[in-house]
Amino acid sequence: MKVLVTGGCGFLGSHVCEFYAEKGDTVISYDNMTKHELARTGFAAEASRDYNWDYLKNLGIKMVKADVRNFDELIDNAQGCDYIIHTAAQPAMTISWEDPFLDITTNVIGTFNVLEVARKLKIPIASCASVHVYGNKINDTLKEGKKRYMREPEGIDENHPTLEGTLTPLHASKAAGDIYTKVYIDTYKVEAASFRLTGIYGTRQFGGEDHGWVANFSIRSVLEWPITIFGTGKQVRDIIYATDVCEAFDAFYKTRKSGTYNIGGGSKTAISLLECMDILQDIAGKKPEVRFAPGRHGDLRYFICDINRAKIELCWEPKIIPRDGIEKLVNWIKDNKDKFIQKQK
Repeated sequence: MKVLVTGGCGFLGSHVCEFYAEKGDTVISYDNMTKHELARTGFAAEASRDYNWDYLKNLGIKMVKADVRNFDELIDNAQGCDYIIHTAAQPAMTISWEDPFLDITTNVIGTFNVLEVARKLKIPIASCASVHVYGNKINDTLKEGKKRYMREPEGIDENHPTLEGTLTPLHASKAAGDIYTKVYIDTYKVEAASFRLTGIYGTRQFGGEDHGWVANFSIRSVLEWPITIFGTGKQVRDIIYATDVCEAFDAFYKTRKSGTYNIGGGSKTAISLLECMDILQDIAGKKPEVRFAPGRHGDLRYFICDINRAKIELCWEPKIIPRDGIEKLVNWIKDNKDKFIQKQK
């Protein structure tokens, strides 16, 4: 089949492109190649931005430099496609405070455009939302353990109230995209899924302090740069490896069970930031240097997905456990140090 992947040169998008290319499908990577996040990481931004483009191009994937905010370009490139996977986003909470216009135009107008294309061309679509749609009032329900926050019940399902607590522009924009996906399901009968994702990590992820903490910690551990933890380090996510998310996208295409899904690793992949440090120490044989800083406005201290809906409706569940996934990521970083080292840490 023919698959259009928005944000195709991003970390998750590149894995989706690779996943379908390896199946023998025709894949279009659609990406504006923005450097908003990379410019803040201290990595070699130009080299890291081009890495996924070059990687995908070598796989024979069609590369399109264009923006989801441009409807005409988007619908032109979607002609003849069988599936749209929408991973393009402004994903960083910090950037959303600083540039709310970028945040709303990318996450709301961009998602609206993709849904309109799907409606007009009658193409099924999977769209990436985030567990940030729930807000952060969950923080008020936590107990503090030695190395992680805890909560009862442990998992949070799709019926949990959304947009509670102290909100940022990112909460609003990701929730708007999530709601619009439901609108297009209910009103226009578009075959669509909104994936509320949490803690995605894996190779080809140039994570910084703004977004992608597992990758950021892994990169800094390999380069022997100090790691900054905002807050106590007891924050918890049920991290999920990128290829498991690709399998979830494919599961939706096969089942066509439209709706909203929490897509994370569930209880078996839940780790805290401090526990991630322990895994990195175990892999490297050396303890990373850690600095602590105050917690950040709007941060969510805990999220573990209840993934029963995805298990039942999509016949999907994740496979890769954190120790194995983080080791794969660390090995990739070791092989690509030159893509990171440019500026002073």
